[in-house]
Amino acid sequence: MRRGVSIEDDPSSPENASGAPPPRTGHDVFISHSSKDKAAADAVCAILEQRKIRCWIAPRDITPGKEWGEAIIDAIAGSRMMILIFSANANDSPQISREVERAVNKQVVIVPLRIEDVAPTKSLEYFIGSVHWLDALHQPLESHLERIAGVVEGALEGDASAAAKQASESPQRPAPIVGWPIRSVLSRGGTAAHGEPRLGRTQKSRRVLALGLAGALGTVALLAAVELYFRSHQQSKRLTEKDTIVVSDFTNTTGDAVFDDTLKTALNVSLQQSPFLNVLSDSQVAKTLQQMTRPTGTKLTPELVRELCLRAHSKAYLAGSIDSLGSEYVLGLKAVNCQNGDTLAQEQVTASSKEKVLDALGKTASRLRSELGESLATVQKFDVPLAEATTTSLEALKAFSLGRKTFNEKGSASALPFDHHAIELDPNFAVGYDALGVDYSSLGELERSSEYHTKAFQLREHASEREKLAITAYYYDNVTGELNRAVQTYQEQIESYPRAPAAYVNLGVIFAAQGQYDKAADVTRKAVQLSPETLAWDPNLANYALALQRIDEARQIVRDALAHKKGDDFILHDALYALAFLGADSAAMAEQQKWFADKPDYENAGLALASDTEAYAGHLRNARDLTKRAVDSAIRADSKESAAVWQANSALQEAAFGNPTEARQLAAEALKLASTSQGAESEAALAFAMAGDTARAESLAKELGKRSPLATQMQSLWLPTIQAQLALDRKNPAPALNALQAAEHIELGQIDFVANLSCLYPVYVRGQAYLAAGQGAAASVEFHKILDHSGIVWNCWTGALAHLGVARANALQSRSSQGADSDAARVRALTAYKDFLTLWKDADPGIPILQQAKAEYAKLQ
Repeated sequence: MRRGVSIEDDPSSPENASGAPPPRTGHDVFISHSSKDKAAADAVCAILEQRKIRCWIAPRDITPGKEWGEAIIDAIAGSRMMILIFSANANDSPQISREVERAVNKQVVIVPLRIEDVAPTKSLEYFIGSVHWLDALHQPLESHLERIAGVVEGALEGDASAAAKQASESPQRPAPIVGWPIRSVLSRGGTAAHGEPRLGRTQKSRRVLALGLAGALGTVALLAAVELYFRSHQQSKRLTEKDTIVVSDFTNTTGDAVFDDTLKTALNVSLQQSPFLNVLSDSQVAKTLQQMTRPTGTKLTPELVRELCLRAHSKAYLAGSIDSLGSEYVLGLKAVNCQNGDTLAQEQVTASSKEKVLDALGKTASRLRSELGESLATVQKFDVPLAEATTTSLEALKAFSLGRKTFNEKGSASALPFDHHAIELDPNFAVGYDALGVDYSSLGELERSSEYHTKAFQLREHASEREKLAITAYYYDNVTGELNRAVQTYQEQIESYPRAPAAYVNLGVIFAAQGQYDKAADVTRKAVQLSPETLAWDPNLANYALALQRIDEARQIVRDALAHKKGDDFILHDALYALAFLGADSAAMAEQQKWFADKPDYENAGLALASDTEAYAGHLRNARDLTKRAVDSAIRADSKESAAVWQANSALQEAAFGNPTEARQLAAEALKLASTSQGAESEAALAFAMAGDTARAESLAKELGKRSPLATQMQSLWLPTIQAQLALDRKNPAPALNALQAAEHIELGQIDFVANLSCLYPVYVRGQAYLAAGQGAAASVEFHKILDHSGIVWNCWTGALAHLGVARANALQSRSSQGADSDAARVRALTAYKDFLTLWKDADPGIPILQQAKAEYAKLQ
């Protein structure tokens, strides 16, 4: 009667067979071991294979895609002998019990190798209680390898009885030989190698000692050779910090769809804790698949992943599999060299239940990191268990996986339902909330984005160290707005993960928000060096080049990105539109408008850009119509916050052009669309102030200051500008200029919710304040600052009115000076007025500021 759990009924078992067992033509030896004893099993396998003995060992010899259970059954049936690495771990493994039972049923000779002094469980004793044992109870294991190899050779060259005789030549529990790891066999006392008492150093023992010494020296040489082999063999399998690896989709033979995509996502999270390993990003995988003329969502099977690995110039790919054995699950990971197909590292582990799969996968991935060359110190430092780094819910992780996959293939709007479902299934899923924050940020819904990023920050302890740093930095950047703390956190992330390009890119974004575009460009170039094929860096670099007035460089960056077909990106087309505008290329602007029009999620941004271009030229009626279309498009795309920002921007235009009634109405409508949007409220507050509605402006400013007490841009840029405009409303330029001193260090900073980089409102209002204070020269400097930074301002109305500001500043200088200085200032003023009136030659005639400019110009002539 069989004991234990049979994997499947087999007609060749002893109950169904007659006569001698069939001949076996597969491997010579099947090595049965617990995954926790892998080092010992690998050592035994290596010494046997040096002697040309064919070994089968899991997971190395399991063909990718083949069911684990089927592979093990076939391997046992095709082997002549089983070596059982016996330990407490083996006792605890139901899988080993099944393997031993299968070997008994197949009449395979079993040779137990005991590496720990423990007795077998009753279920194992039933099968192996009467066989001869080999003991290797004292380390190092290498000291026992020759004896083990001799036993196996004797059995394979002769018969099982010969092996049993050789194994039994020593007592059941032989004395220790040497310590672990490899040391000289002369370094220990105790008993002799085969259990004989060590003789004292008498005349009688000299001959024995001499012979023993000679043998020992030979053994030392052998062990040194073995150690050298192991080290060189292991070194050739290690990766370097510059190597990238590709993670394939898991081969799932369990029949349970919850593991599809989920385990790959979990493995990526686990591996990305490593500062050593570089996993090929999803965007790079998608790009490579496109080069292979395959859809971006193509499943990465073991067959396909090697080709992709070669195409992407990666060093290795990582194939994973999961199979079920009763209520247990067997997980396997194998790292394979892309070039030659050699196995670099492999791990196998059994999870006792479905709930334990993530924990088992995380531990297996940690061991694999070490095998691939990562230092033990960083493996231990950055090794948060997967259930803590992600979620304990496989269903939530599956929803999250589908969300990320959809995000990469179809964009943020399509990913939202999956990401929402993930946090519904696990309300403590920190990375799930972070993903939702990214989704809404991509759609311009910054208030919603802040809500989810705040929740992710509150739950950041439920994340890996890498994710925790990313969540923290994003929170300081986009929620509290503490740019200096965001910089510090991203720098910490770079220190821990110096080869992770995203941290460099995000640090660049913070520098840009601080107006430090040189720093932003420098740090982003480091990301390009680490990941040159990634599209996401190029639009940012193009914008930084624009901000630094390096127009040709920006154009080249965009051309290179398109030439290398890195992909398509909203920000890239935003920069393309800016380049076309700055180059007065109406055909190129129309081409970009067509791109926006074909993308429902981004159409509103294209219409907002077109509206600004019309307003820049004084075509106010056209601008109003385009703004209305932009607002409607944003609402259709479920982006009311974007709609509110476009409406508030229109309110600022109307106020600047001299239409306060329209400005107040539009600002009020913007607040109705998104009453809690910081971006819309900031613009609306400034619009109210410029339109003379001081009560509404002051109320909004007070609320903004209360809600964002730590935000760098709010406290140093927006509020000082609003307060300065309120002071100008009261005909008091001195407090206005004082208030704007706080903005000087950040006034060129990029604003993340507008269509351009920034309209430079603090600079514009400061110029107006100097005019009101009668300081023409100082006012001219401010308005020229706007003109000199057209790569930041783009098509914002401040860029057009800066020409008028320069004209008024020089006219003021002309009036306040005498002689040649007055004449020179008058000439400069006339030139500036001509520039403005030429720019607005086709402007709508009823715009108040245009009428004022014409009157001023006529008076000056």
